[in-house]
Amino acid sequence: MAAPPYRPGCSRLVRICLLLGALWEIRAEQIRYSVLEELDKGSFVGNIAKDLGLEPRELTERGVRIVSRGRTQLFALNPRSGSLITAGRIDREELCDRSPKCVANLEILLEDKVKIFGVEVEIIDVNDNAPSFGTQEREIKVVENENPGTRFPLPEAFDPDVGVNSLQSYQLNSNGHFSLDVQSGADGIKYPELVLERALDREEEAVHHLVLTASDGGKPVRSGTARILVKLIDTNDNAPVFSQPEYHVSVRENIPVGTLLLTVEATDPDEGANGEVTYSFRKVREKISQLFQLNSLTGDIAILGDLDYEDSEFYDIDVEAHDGPGLRARSKVLVTVLDVNDNTPEVTVTSLISSIQETSSPGTIIALFNVHDGDSGENGLVTCSLPDNLPFTLEKTYGNYYRLLTHRTLDREEVSEYNITVTATDQGTPPLSTETRISLQVADINDNPPSFARASYSAYIPENNPRAASFFCLTAQDPDSGENARVTYSLAEDTLQGTPLSSYISINSDTGVLYALRSFDYEQFRDLQLWVTASDSGDPPLSSNVSLSLFVLDQNDNAPEILYPALPTDGSTGVELAPRSAEPGYLVTKVVAVDRDSGHNAWLSYRLLKASEPGLFAVGVHTGEVRTARALQDRDALKQSLVVAVQDHGQPPLSATVTLTVAVADSIPDVLADLGSIKTPSDPDDSGLTLYLVVAVAAVSCVFLAFVSVLLALRLRRWHTSRLLQASDGGLAGLSASHFVGVEGVRAFLQTYSHEVSLTADSRKSHLIFPQPNYADTLISAESCEKSEPLLITQDLLETKGDPSQVSCSDSERRCSPNWEKRLPQNRLSAPSALSTHRPDAARKAAPPRPTLISARECVPFDSREIRKQQAGTRTEKKSGGEKAMVAPLRRWGCRQPLLLFILLGKLWGTGAGQIRYSVLEELDKGSFVGNIAKDLGLQPRELTERGVRIVSRGKTQLFSLNPGSGSLITAGRIDREELCAQSAPCLVSFNILVENKMKIYGVEVEIIDINDNSPRFRDEELKVKINENAPVGMRLVLPFARDPDVDVNSLQNYQLSSNIHFSLDVKSGNDKQKYPELVLDRPLDREKEAVHDLVLTAVDGGDPILSGTTHIHVLVLDANDNAPLFTRPEYRVSVPEDIPVGTRLLTLTATDPDEGLNGKLTYSFRNEEDKISETFELDSSLGQISTLQSLDYEESRFYLIEVEAQDGGALLASATVLVTVQDVNDNAPEVILTSLTSSVSEDCLPGTVIALLSVHDSDSGENGEIACSIPQNLPFKLEKSVDNYYHLLTTKALDREETSDYNITVTAIDRGTPPLSTETHISLKVEDINDNPPAFSHISYSTYIPENNSRGVSIFSVSAHDPDSGENARVTYSLREDTLQGAPLSSYVSINSDTGVLYALRSFDYEQFRDLQLWVTASDSGNPPLSSNVSLSLFVLDQNDNVPEILYPALPTDSSTGVELAPRSAEPGYLVTKVVAVDRDSGQNAWLSYRLLKASEPGLFAVGVHTGEVRTARALQDRDALKQSLVVAVQDHGQPPLSATVTLTVAVANSIPDVLADLESIKTSSDPDDSGLTLYLVVSLAAVSCVFLAFVIVLLVLRLRRWHTSRLLASGGVLPNLPVSHFVGVDGVRAFLQTYSHEVSLTTDSGKSHIIFPQPNYADTLISAESCEKSEPLLIPDQINANKEEPGVFQVSFFFVFPTGDDWSICFLNHFFVTFKFC
Repeated sequence: MAAPPYRPGCSRLVRICLLLGALWEIRAEQIRYSVLEELDKGSFVGNIAKDLGLEPRELTERGVRIVSRGRTQLFALNPRSGSLITAGRIDREELCDRSPKCVANLEILLEDKVKIFGVEVEIIDVNDNAPSFGTQEREIKVVENENPGTRFPLPEAFDPDVGVNSLQSYQLNSNGHFSLDVQSGADGIKYPELVLERALDREEEAVHHLVLTASDGGKPVRSGTARILVKLIDTNDNAPVFSQPEYHVSVRENIPVGTLLLTVEATDPDEGANGEVTYSFRKVREKISQLFQLNSLTGDIAILGDLDYEDSEFYDIDVEAHDGPGLRARSKVLVTVLDVNDNTPEVTVTSLISSIQETSSPGTIIALFNVHDGDSGENGLVTCSLPDNLPFTLEKTYGNYYRLLTHRTLDREEVSEYNITVTATDQGTPPLSTETRISLQVADINDNPPSFARASYSAYIPENNPRAASFFCLTAQDPDSGENARVTYSLAEDTLQGTPLSSYISINSDTGVLYALRSFDYEQFRDLQLWVTASDSGDPPLSSNVSLSLFVLDQNDNAPEILYPALPTDGSTGVELAPRSAEPGYLVTKVVAVDRDSGHNAWLSYRLLKASEPGLFAVGVHTGEVRTARALQDRDALKQSLVVAVQDHGQPPLSATVTLTVAVADSIPDVLADLGSIKTPSDPDDSGLTLYLVVAVAAVSCVFLAFVSVLLALRLRRWHTSRLLQASDGGLAGLSASHFVGVEGVRAFLQTYSHEVSLTADSRKSHLIFPQPNYADTLISAESCEKSEPLLITQDLLETKGDPSQVSCSDSERRCSPNWEKRLPQNRLSAPSALSTHRPDAARKAAPPRPTLISARECVPFDSREIRKQQAGTRTEKKSGGEKAMVAPLRRWGCRQPLLLFILLGKLWGTGAGQIRYSVLEELDKGSFVGNIAKDLGLQPRELTERGVRIVSRGKTQLFSLNPGSGSLITAGRIDREELCAQSAPCLVSFNILVENKMKIYGVEVEIIDINDNSPRFRDEELKVKINENAPVGMRLVLPFARDPDVDVNSLQNYQLSSNIHFSLDVKSGNDKQKYPELVLDRPLDREKEAVHDLVLTAVDGGDPILSGTTHIHVLVLDANDNAPLFTRPEYRVSVPEDIPVGTRLLTLTATDPDEGLNGKLTYSFRNEEDKISETFELDSSLGQISTLQSLDYEESRFYLIEVEAQDGGALLASATVLVTVQDVNDNAPEVILTSLTSSVSEDCLPGTVIALLSVHDSDSGENGEIACSIPQNLPFKLEKSVDNYYHLLTTKALDREETSDYNITVTAIDRGTPPLSTETHISLKVEDINDNPPAFSHISYSTYIPENNSRGVSIFSVSAHDPDSGENARVTYSLREDTLQGAPLSSYVSINSDTGVLYALRSFDYEQFRDLQLWVTASDSGNPPLSSNVSLSLFVLDQNDNVPEILYPALPTDSSTGVELAPRSAEPGYLVTKVVAVDRDSGQNAWLSYRLLKASEPGLFAVGVHTGEVRTARALQDRDALKQSLVVAVQDHGQPPLSATVTLTVAVANSIPDVLADLESIKTSSDPDDSGLTLYLVVSLAAVSCVFLAFVIVLLVLRLRRWHTSRLLASGGVLPNLPVSHFVGVDGVRAFLQTYSHEVSLTTDSGKSHIIFPQPNYADTLISAESCEKSEPLLIPDQINANKEEPGVFQVSFFFVFPTGDDWSICFLNHFFVTFKFC
């Protein structure tokens, strides 16, 4: 307890001295208390108020509180009792660890005086901790063969209490094998040790459970326990043992790869590596390793490769099991392979012919082949078969050899190639089969003549064809092959009109293409008959003939001929009369024309090509009648000229024109009178307009004339071309008169053609178009189109127009589609031909029978079966003869005696069944003699080659060959018996000898005799065997055995071992007669003396000479744990500075153990497992290195005592002590603690004001712990030392917040260590503000701008004032000083936002009203008292372009009159007439004006100055210039947007005002203009010519479109509605229909009866049947038909037929179209 304070005496001075001495004593002494640990919170410690000389209530008043440096608050003050109490439970062990004395220091602060008092409290220990082990369970490993007396360190217990309360003793539970011994160290710590009393056996008891108890000496006594698990480490004292000495398993040969066969199992009672059993094959042949796989860990034996019963029926496998150190056991596995049918038969063709003559006799040998099946038993029995439908049979010969024979005669034309499938099937379950395909070609003989696909052919060729053009192709087929099938073509000799046929037509002998050598003329002859011969190239050659009918088709090569009006012979022109009173439709005349062509080419149409008065006349399209289209008028000219064009419908169409002259009068005298009165106008009015109209009429007329001229030139060119064609082809000179019908001198050509020819007059090239010809009677083959070779044709010869049946042949096509015959309609196979040959000098004869018809598009391919049917008779005779020839010898052979046949077969069988055997030594050189095969076969050596004797073997390497010179069998190379047969005895090689000419097989068997060419060989040249050094004497180790591929005496016989004092050799023989060597231990081993024993094992065979093989055996002696670890020193010392980095290695402990492996592998660990040691240091268990785990602290602990132990793998231990001394370094920076702090101070505070109280502390000792404090010199503060290490922070002068509002005071505490360390503490101090600064503007005055016409309320400007004070003292408000502007308050113009200082315009300013104003803005703060300041603001108004220019001159008169400016007519260019003056009330660019002339009555006469506004003349004034000139001048400013104004000026062109008035009175408005008659006529003429030209072009286009439409109707079988009677022309009572069709009528001149012939029409393109036309009744046939008197005889006319079809009438035209029309 503290002593009471001294009382002051009576004397004043003495009292003061005594008081100061007493206070110093109080401050200097420590207040000390003591308290037990673990007391409850609030427990009494001491009366701190009494010891401080204070009352309890004064503790709070004076700010007494506890201050501590960075530690948890252990104590607290009770302000009511003034006592020091505990702040919570106190744990002495946590505070002071194991220090004998535990003291807690704290400081008491008197806040009002800023004074410090020290307090020291001692914590007294109580027995509150029981001894505890670091781990609750400790495992100790002991080798089971450890010697008794061995000691094992046990874990130490730890008790944090001190004195008698700490650890005192250890106890161990009772145990028969172990005891406890406690050792005391130099530091007084007790170390328990476990002592082995009795020998151990792991197999009896593997783990021993012990309990170690530690007790202290406190009251009550406390204790702790730890479980000790003693695990015994196994030694290899037991060998593996198999569960069975021998394993048997049967498996099918088709078992999948990877299947598990069985699992061998061996057990070893040892554990770990000693009990870890691994499996391996002992007898490792390459074959075994490829087929089986042994899992070394599990003992599973699985299939690695495919098993084959045929390869091996069983396998004998030796399996070995060995543990880790090397103790072994062996067992045997017998695998029996069960056969399955898994091999398909193999067919090997030994001899084969690839082709055979079709005349070969039955029994001809085709092939010799061998069959083989790798399976055995029924699975290997093979039968061969052929398909039943083949003319072949199989015959079995020697062994598994078969012959393939023919059993009947072959026919190549029936089957030219045979793919013979030989099926070999075994008798397994399921049966397997193999198919082998043999390809056999049947060689041809010439036994078939060429044949055509049809009995006769028909072909068509257009007239005027190019010379050498192909028109048809014929193809004959010959079923033979090669030269026998190569066909050549020729034409039979004949004459045509006295000329050889070969001059008209030729044929390509190779392709059968027919060519026209001349150009045919339909008018000369229409058809001709040919005979084509096809011959093959066989020996002898065969041939056949076929007829070909060639029909010539008509072309449009004749232009229409005008019959009426005929051209007069005197050169005059006939005139037709038309009365002026004629009504519309009046028949003026009729144009009659005919066309010498026929059919569509002769169908004529009429049209009006040209008329002098368009629209007056019209021409019937089909009748040629010229009628009036309207009523005649007086203005119509007297003479009317008409040009009528007659055009046929051929392609291209041909035409002719005729000019008609029509006189508009009632009689001829009237015509003459009218013609005399016609006068030509002269002397036209040549005015300007008249000139323009004349030029326009001339231009339009010229264009019209040029257009008509070009059109006529094209027509004349076409006509000229047709004339050239007629001249070149002879015209119709040779045409019989019977081809025409005569009607009063009119000869109409009636033949019909459907082709069109367009020839140019200036070129020899032709463009031929064949649209939809009638091919109904045409029969062409596919080749006729394909092989055509058109000549002299530059474009495509044929163009298809809508009909898919039409055939287009070009030079690029070579074949017609063979599937045309499939699309052939049935109704096209019945109609006969409609064409026949006409001769002019003979009467019509009966038509010959017509061939069957098909469409030209449907080319029928050749069918050889039809020809065979036609030639059935010949073939039957040939075949019958052949069969007889083959049957005859068979019958003769069948007559022989059966006995002779049986004798012969028996002899052959005996020869084939005999086996030839030889023997030969292995490894002989190539070509070594084996046997005389020629002699054994009964042949001479030369006969081997002649008879084709050769060796055949199935899929094996050829080991032997034949020597044709000597007839011997020799080796083909070196033979290795072991490669062929392994260790099988005997080794036989079988193969066959084939005699090729007779296809016979002989078997040969050669035995390969073994020689001693292989020495015994071990699998490995070196072998390592492991054995424990404590292994008992007599222990056996299995050694590897050697393999010798030789057999019998040449194989392995014995083993030998090199001399050695520790081991001997024992050889045992197994059931398989295999010798197995074993190594026997004769003397004990010591690994430390000799760790490895090198032995040599030799294997010897019994051959001559003797061969041997060796292997090196390294016996490795395994270590036993018979040596304990040993440290190099019992105690290690090390001194380290406390600032050593974490992880630094302090030292390395070294302990040695002469054992090896696990027994010699040492692990290091701490014995005393205290938390502090394990947390501070780390021990590498493998290397023994001790390193720091965390930073060392001298102040916390100055030294560490560490117990270290080293333990080997066998649990033997050694221990050592490590003393670590910690050296102090200056590693602790001073600590600064703020005990009391003021965060803010007013800027008007006095110097010496206390800001903070702080304490400093350094954990280091000595000079490292001495501290000095400082602050920066430029601050208005200082440090003043108080009690102990406490300091005051004071102000030294007055503060100014505006200068510095915040202070960051850095207190630096630095110690005196080396190097010195320092700590900086930052104290933040705010200076509180007072209102000592008014607001301030950034400028003395401001100016701003605002555009006029601004929006109301828009912001103008923003002013801002700044107050350096803070808070309310710095909050600024703005206001405007009161003032007036033009009598109004300023506040009505401008306002200001009091918070932001933004000024707003309350009115819209006008630049023209005022341009600027002056404002005063006041800024005031919110302090107390408030401060303010003023600033001036100048506001300027900006001008906008809001005023248009004002024209000052010329001013608008007030009496609405217009001012007039004078311009004399004598004025020169540039004469100033007047000037426009204008102003703009805006300013700047907005008032900058420019002038321009906007409009003038006379452009180009006046000009206006851009910037001056002066109006001047631009040119000299002329008389034609108007008296009054009106000008519009625009004035525009340059604002944005620009504004403008206009003014109108009137300028009078005169010298004076009176002149102006006189001129104005003489001006009259023109009225009633002179409409010149000539001008009117010219305008009408121009309009008329233009209309005629336009109408002509339109009519021409309409006619072209109509012709195109008509051609489309004709091409598609269209309709001609309402056929009028005008389609007929009447001449002398004969109404002849002018359309041309294909029916013919023969009329006689002496009889009223007619002979009408109706040949079958072509209905290929019509929609009506043949019967519908046959049953029709002809109409409009005249009662009398006058015969042609000039040319009596037979003539032809054309008819059409009309028949009713319901409500319609149908016309059957026979020129490819069908028309239906309504009947009215």
